[in-house]
Amino acid sequence: MAAAASSTEFEYLTGFNNHFATEALPGALPKGKNSPQNCPYGLYAEQLSGTAFTRPRATNRRTWLYRIRPSVCHSGPFLPYPHPTAALSESVPTPPSQLRWKPLPIPIVGEGVSEGEGIDFVRGLNKMASAGEPSMKAGVAFYIYTANEPMTRTALKNADGDFLIVPQSGELIVKTEMGSMHVPPGFICVVQRGIAFSVNFAEGTTAVRGYVCEVYDGHFEIPDLGPIGANGLANPRDFESPVAAYDADAEDPADNAFVVVHKFLGALYETQASHSPFNVVAWHGNYAPWRYNLDNFNVINSVSFDHPDPCIFTVVTVQTAEPGRAALDFVVFKERWSVATDTFRPPYFHTNCMTEFMGLITGRYDAKEEGFLPGGASLHSAGSAHGPDVDAFTKATTSDLTPDFISEGAIAFMFESCYLTHLSKFALDENLLDTSYTESAWGPFESNFDPTKP
Repeated sequence: MAAAASSTEFEYLTGFNNHFATEALPGALPKGKNSPQNCPYGLYAEQLSGTAFTRPRATNRRTWLYRIRPSVCHSGPFLPYPHPTAALSESVPTPPSQLRWKPLPIPIVGEGVSEGEGIDFVRGLNKMASAGEPSMKAGVAFYIYTANEPMTRTALKNADGDFLIVPQSGELIVKTEMGSMHVPPGFICVVQRGIAFSVNFAEGTTAVRGYVCEVYDGHFEIPDLGPIGANGLANPRDFESPVAAYDADAEDPADNAFVVVHKFLGALYETQASHSPFNVVAWHGNYAPWRYNLDNFNVINSVSFDHPDPCIFTVVTVQTAEPGRAALDFVVFKERWSVATDTFRPPYFHTNCMTEFMGLITGRYDAKEEGFLPGGASLHSAGSAHGPDVDAFTKATTSDLTPDFISEGAIAFMFESCYLTHLSKFALDENLLDTSYTESAWGPFESNFDPTKP
């Protein structure tokens, strides 16, 4: 039995990193005190901290939760959780090759998947590449997930980092301690470290696929706009956090059993609980999950000459201590006008000091219209040259430079990081790799150099 916070299935609080206050029962939030001697309705007060206690107020992240039982209540020790792709911390020697993956198969019952082969979000989380070390709070990991069943009576709590989830196929219902979010393709959501959540399916969805970026460093923020000015890119008002809702205990104690999976130091552990972790009746603070509709991203582009750097497409970022050096930029390439004079318009050839992991949600990516497919991915490591394929180059150098509406109906994105990533063993599966990538994309280029024709 769940008590909704309103008459509609999902309602949201808006504004990036605002301090919110929300309650599923009237008067559940104590007035004037965070941790009173006795909370309303017999609730327990519990603080969830996302930053050090002594961080400056402007960057301090914490939320007070008022819950039916403390989250410390569980039975027995944490035991290793068996994951079908072995330890998520596993990595292998990694060449600097440019890599591309075919779309991971979606596990649909009847299409190579037997009845009863349930794969939820946790079991379907496949690590592709990673860098750094969670214990030092520095690094990233990139995943592709596929699943054919919801996380029924199972929750995941990640101590290692924040999860940014990018659905590609199938609509998600991401249930968290603070409430639930509807996250279809074209939206993204973030669940910060320490917040329990379950990934379930919207009505009519039977299987899902998408991407996840995990950041061990700080938390996501919207980038400063600098010379762009007051408006553009992602606006704070368009980020939505869920309102309070809670699971009440069922009459039969057996129906209250829950498995809580913890991700800790790159590995998974599980413990049993006699109640749902989604028992927060009210909360207030500025440390809460959020979702964002990529349709709301206001693209800023060149209208004179030269191709702008991809940072101009940054939706959210996690910065390191070095100014301008991002542990992770989430960058989106969507339909837009391309208007520039005497300019090569697709992404130019370059060798980057950043690692670029790209995915495609829908449509065609303008720099590689063939071979890069929705649900697939590519990895261009720091120091490895890359750029448009021969078809994109030929089209760009022979087309008339008139205003062009590009990538219509397409959404591509990039996880860009200053860290050099190791590949996982899973990522080197020859059945997933597009082994013809480099040859088909760049093999046909020939020398056009003629010293007699300036």
